[in-house]
Amino acid sequence: PLQMAQKYNNIGNVYFRMGKPDEAIAQYSKAVDICPKENVENLAIFYQNRAAVYEQLKKYSSVIADCTKALELNPKYMKALLRRARVSEQIRDLDVAMKDLTTVCVHEGFSNHASLVKADKVLDKLGELHIQTRGRKLFLFNFNIYFFNVFTRFFKKPLKALKDKKYDDIIPLCTEIIESSEFDTLSSTKLEVLLLRATFYVLLGNYSAAIQDFENVLNSEDVSNDLKINALIKRADLYMRFKDSEMSFKDFELAISINSTCSDIYYHRGRVLRTLTMAAAKLEFEKALKYNPNFSNAYIQKCYMDYYIAVSNDDMRLVKAAIKTFERIFVKYPNLPECTWCYIMYADMLSQIEQYRKADRCFIKAMEKDPKCAAIYANRSLLHMRIDNVDKAVEYINKAIEIDGKYGRAYGALGIIEVKRYVFSVIVPNNCFRLKCLNAPT
Repeated sequence: PLQMAQKYNNIGNVYFRMGKPDEAIAQYSKAVDICPKENVENLAIFYQNRAAVYEQLKKYSSVIADCTKALELNPKYMKALLRRARVSEQIRDLDVAMKDLTTVCVHEGFSNHASLVKADKVLDKLGELHIQTRGRKLFLFNFNIYFFNVFTRFFKKPLKALKDKKYDDIIPLCTEIIESSEFDTLSSTKLEVLLLRATFYVLLGNYSAAIQDFENVLNSEDVSNDLKINALIKRADLYMRFKDSEMSFKDFELAISINSTCSDIYYHRGRVLRTLTMAAAKLEFEKALKYNPNFSNAYIQKCYMDYYIAVSNDDMRLVKAAIKTFERIFVKYPNLPECTWCYIMYADMLSQIEQYRKADRCFIKAMEKDPKCAAIYANRSLLHMRIDNVDKAVEYINKAIEIDGKYGRAYGALGIIEVKRYVFSVIVPNNCFRLKCLNAPT
């Protein structure tokens, strides 16, 4: 049976190379069916080969199913790990992608630069997601799960600091590694260390130090194209914090000159353009989708831009159409990691057209998804302030501060609420009194 299974596998390989996916799947399936169960390595290969065809056909759930079968039979099967990681990233299941890439790095002894770059790329997306939906504090707390597991003994101290929530110690500990005599022995890994420190510098507001680390990465002879693009995107985002759009767009152009089909570049440039021109931002998100049709974040942002462009043009027909399109996100991406943030954006749209009850139900759904997200409570507070339910607004904003005492937007919203309270308690009654006086008979 094993020889026959190998024969079917070989025929499947021929069909695959000939560009006949259906025939290839049929042969690999025959190989899987008749392969003796004790020949686990061969059986794992047959599952992985079939997964390769499914990936070509963009049948991602089948890819993940076959790769998982292969890994159950052979947990160290690198091709299956990398394929499942790649497809998981495509469908935005970033936790699975990061765990698989971590396993790859461990098996490779942290010596494969390409795998480390892939892990850093997924980490960057995870970081952005956590910052959007949970705030900096929770992102830093979870950072160790995704990043430090892929490095050697040099990172034990930063890892312990993260577990102990001593976030202010991270940069000094990274600096200790960078300045150690062993740092140069890390070869290409040292560039990831610099990027890590630069990321924390940005999060903690030390922008000049972050810029210096980005430059050290970009000026290194060892830097790969993927890592260079990663650093350029991060530096471009940082330049916009300085309101230096010229330098920001130069970095984006440099990144495009390295790889003009990298969807992440257009996505981040679109995010920068949102504050300048919505129409141009929309075009960037569309480019990101062109090069990666499964890029859910780009699709969400593109739909959001459609909505705001319609609002700015005061076109209610297009506003309603944009909202309908946005609703499809929940069907198109039912297991979207960014689901919480989608509900917040959707609620904002509904409140703009005064569908307040429906907007409030969105916040309730978001809370069910993520009860510890300060942003949900802060935005729900703003909704209740809009409908003059000030007591509820205060309740929700205090809850946001309770969840994350460093969530700056919550304090801003609290200030607005207090001003509104003052208006209603002092200015409005006084004006009413003056009107009565003016209208009183003489």
